[in-house]
Amino acid sequence: MKNSKNIFSSLRQSFLITFVLMIICGLLFPLVLTGMSSVLFAEKANGSIIDINDKKYGSKIVGQEFKENYYMWSRPSSVKYDIFIEDNNGNQTYTNGEKFNGVSSGSQNLAPSNPDLAKRVEEGMTAFLKANPDVKQSEIPADLLTASGSGLDPHISYQSALIQISRIVKYSGLDEAKIKSIVEKNTENKLFGVFGEKVVNVLGVNIDIAKEINKL
Repeated sequence: MKNSKNIFSSLRQSFLITFVLMIICGLLFPLVLTGMSSVLFAEKANGSIIDINDKKYGSKIVGQEFKENYYMWSRPSSVKYDIFIEDNNGNQTYTNGEKFNGVSSGSQNLAPSNPDLAKRVEEGMTAFLKANPDVKQSEIPADLLTASGSGLDPHISYQSALIQISRIVKYSGLDEAKIKSIVEKNTENKLFGVFGEKVVNVLGVNIDIAKEINKL
């Protein structure tokens, strides 16, 4: 009888500890962190959304696809930046006509020897050289022809931004000095001057361009 009471007492204590820890770790702790982040890092906690005149144009931390010649181009995306078209029957396709596979991130992780990768790079190179005739093939930075690991990278390398300035000047009607100042405004330097690379936020650049050419 005494052993039964001890077992019951131990079980009750175990369940009580489990319940208390579940409330603290599974409910209170996340709520505290969420509340603190909403106050201390409000923009980041809410997705770093760019809002202009109560209209949302995207997130600073999620890339978008731009095809217009007066805008800066992003790097390729294996998931097409999750942009899709839906017809009247509910069928969803990417903008190039391929079947939309649902919201996701990631890379196709194709090996250098894979012919599909070679084809994708070749098509991207041809399109870029056609839009940027002043650029030589050997001058195109690798990130403008290859997808990132997430497929949603909002940045391109600093060199990839500079190499597009001539095209943007030609099609936007803005002078080179203005485009360069916009690029510099949206450039993020190496962390602590050491880690990572100097990168440019594409959406930030294009929003500033859109403002200058009265498209916003």
